[in-house]
Amino acid sequence: MNLVERAKRILLTPRTEWAVIDAEPTTAGELYSQYIIPLAAIGPIARVIGFALIGVHIPFSAVTYRTPIGRAIMGAVVTYILALIGVFILAMIIDMLAPTFGGTTNRVQALKVSAYSHTAAWLAAVFAIIPGLAILGILGLYSLYLLYLGLPVLMKAPQDKAGAYTVVVILVAIVLFFIIGVVGSRVMMGGMY
Repeated sequence: MNLVERAKRILLTPRTEWAVIDAEPTTAGELYSQYIIPLAAIGPIARVIGFALIGVHIPFSAVTYRTPIGRAIMGAVVTYILALIGVFILAMIIDMLAPTFGGTTNRVQALKVSAYSHTAAWLAAVFAIIPGLAILGILGLYSLYLLYLGLPVLMKAPQDKAGAYTVVVILVAIVLFFIIGVVGSRVMMGGMY
């Protein structure tokens, strides 16, 4: 699997790429080492650069706040570790919920859904390099659409239940990654509070 090609195809042609992913043999170790670990690092690295080196301009003042480098790195490490764990937890939830919505349980397929659907969010996190552009990270919401497309294909949920399955997983994902974001931000920006 070529990381750049896979990311490009999942973003630009997700319907056809999910079918390819469905048939592709892989292991959890391969998914983590070849896809999840490198892409999940984009956001934490971008935030360290943006908040510690470039800084955040305080509106209506001439002040630019820079997070101390140690705090920024600690926040990045915490966020990164939680993101890696979060992908796994979401996969376990996807797998556990599958029978409820007529799907089949398969932990590797669930991890594929969790990992590949995060692609847009991980790539959009690069905007944190320039704190003023960090709002463009909202483009990562495209990951929810990727989840919507991939979940029924990989987990074999029937069409009549796929929508409800997707909504439940999206709600869980939003809560899970909101918590991860808040914890990482609190550690990184602790000096601003």
